[in-house]
Amino acid sequence: MIPAVMRPFAAIALLLALAGPCAAQDAAASSANGSLQEPANTSQPLEPFSARYHALHRGKAAGSATLKVVRQAPPRWRVDLGIEGEKGMAGVLGLNVQQSTVFETDAAGYRPISQSTVRKGLLMGRTSTGTYDWSRGTAQWRGDLKKRHQQPVPLQTGDMSGLLINLAIIRDARPGAILRYRFVEGGRVRDHIYQVASASEAVTIGEISYEVLRVARTNGGNDDTVVWVAAGVPTPVRILQREDGEDAVDLQLIEYEGTP
Repeated sequence: MIPAVMRPFAAIALLLALAGPCAAQDAAASSANGSLQEPANTSQPLEPFSARYHALHRGKAAGSATLKVVRQAPPRWRVDLGIEGEKGMAGVLGLNVQQSTVFETDAAGYRPISQSTVRKGLLMGRTSTGTYDWSRGTAQWRGDLKKRHQQPVPLQTGDMSGLLINLAIIRDARPGAILRYRFVEGGRVRDHIYQVASASEAVTIGEISYEVLRVARTNGGNDDTVVWVAAGVPTPVRILQREDGEDAVDLQLIEYEGTP
C-alpha cells in the first residue's frame, strides 16, 4: 500500500510525477509525435492561487493535499504540492510528501529552473533536489536516488516537471485536443500524452458543481491518470490515479482562492 500512497501525482503528475510509462511505451509515444496536435495557449494567464484537496486512497479518506502557485521576482514563479497522510495506513505511517518546482514563464511556456522532493514517514525519509541548467542544456539531481538517476539528463525545449505538466494541462485543455509533454524529473525522462474529451460534462465535488473537461493520459500502461479541469478554475478540480483498472489515489478539490 505504501508505494501507491507515495505516488500522489504522476504525474503530479500530479501528480503524477512519480508514475510513468516503461521505456517501450516511451518509444511508441515518441514515434507517434507526427500525429499529435500542438496545444494552444487560449486560457487565462497564470495567476497565484492556493487550493486544498481531499486525498483518498482506494476510495477511503487518507488525508489532505495543498497545491499553490506563488509569484516570485518576474519572470520567476514557484509551484508547491504538499500531501499529509492523516487517516488509515497513511496516517499510521505519518506519510508526508512535499514537492516544489521553481520556474519561469517565456514564449515556450513554463520552463523549470529547480525541483525538489521531500518524503517523510515512520519507515522512510528521502530528499532529492535538481537543477535545470538551460545554458548547458542538461538537468541533474542529487540526493536519495539511484546512481543512474543522478546522471545529467539532456534537456529539450518544453521539458517540464510533473507539477508543471499539471499547470500546462489547465492552460492547454480544449475539446478534442491531444496534449503531449516531456516529463523530466528525478533523473527520469518520459513522454506524457493526454486526450481531452470532445465535450464538457457536469460534475459535483462536495457541494460544488463544475462544468469540466476530462483529460486522460493515454500512454500510462497499467497506471492511468485522469485530470478534470474547469474554465476559470486555476487548479485541477480532480486528479485520479488508477492502477490496473482500479482507483488508487484520488484528489478532490475542496476550495481555492487567488493570492497576492
